[in-house]
Amino acid sequence: MHRSSLPVFLAALVVLLLVPARLAADLVWTPEGGWKVQGGALAAFTGEEGRSALDAMNKARTAEEADRQGTALKQYSIVIKKYPNSVYAAEALYRTGLIQQKRRQYHKAFETYQAMVSRYPNSEKFNQVIGEQYRIASDLAEGKRVMILPWLPGFKNRDRAIGYFETIVQTAPYSDYAPLALMNAARGYKRMQETEAAIDALDRMINTYPRNVLTPDAYLKIAETHASLVDGPAYDQNSTKEAITYYEDYMILFPGDSGMASAEQGLAKMKTVLASSKLTMADYYFKYRKNYKAAKVFYNEAITVYPDSPVAKEAREKLVTVEAKLEEMAKNAPSQPATPKQVQPKKAKRFWIF
Repeated sequence: MHRSSLPVFLAALVVLLLVPARLAADLVWTPEGGWKVQGGALAAFTGEEGRSALDAMNKARTAEEADRQGTALKQYSIVIKKYPNSVYAAEALYRTGLIQQKRRQYHKAFETYQAMVSRYPNSEKFNQVIGEQYRIASDLAEGKRVMILPWLPGFKNRDRAIGYFETIVQTAPYSDYAPLALMNAARGYKRMQETEAAIDALDRMINTYPRNVLTPDAYLKIAETHASLVDGPAYDQNSTKEAITYYEDYMILFPGDSGMASAEQGLAKMKTVLASSKLTMADYYFKYRKNYKAAKVFYNEAITVYPDSPVAKEAREKLVTVEAKLEEMAKNAPSQPATPKQVQPKKAKRFWIF
């Protein structure tokens, strides 16, 4: 190091070690002065690389303001590729994403934003970028088309939107956008008839964000999704039981929520299906197997599942007939012969020798 530059170096070192300012620098743009580095301990120490990057940044933003987007993208690309370690690189990625998003190049924009938050997670624009990614995913989910050329729209791609929502959750799980992204992903999965994936997304929402304002809706949606898998009383009732569980949890945890009426209706419907399933099993054992004991068990279970329902009323009526059959069987049962008294074997005689 040249002797004359030593005092400058030492002064810089003292600033970095002793001044409690943050090292990160803020970028401020004005049309008159261009980009300025402010607010960080490194603001005055951008070096030759920083000056070259600044020149490209100023050209890019000037072109952007003049709506010469192609030129702006080229200049921002220079900063991104040649000066990735400069204080301008994150901003260049951000501005590139904004231009691509404005041009409805949604996939390119999302990938550009993702590169920014991956490479520069400490950027002050992290939350802004996640917000832009969420808007892109929402636009695609609503059916907006990507522009292949300025005059040529592409196809709708709602499937891609689900993947983007999932990426947001993974990249920024503690952001305000993560719960929203999970709920939208679940809606997308359900629209694609990927019901198990929708249930998984809603389950992650409930377990990861139990106190979020969207959690009550997640409980209601997962109950309704399980209910949509129910085929009727004659089929497997696992989905029915899951729906009942989530409806009941929702009603206990969120008694004042606006969806209470819907939950009550859904719960009544699911309990009716489950009780009808028990009734169907009871009828089978009664009519076809003549197994009145088993029929009695299932009629009682139908009553227990939904005591105040028409199904329970029917089960009680049929239970009277079953009880009569059981009593008749008990009366007509042949009497069992008395168990003969077991003959005790004679004790062997013992001979004593004196």
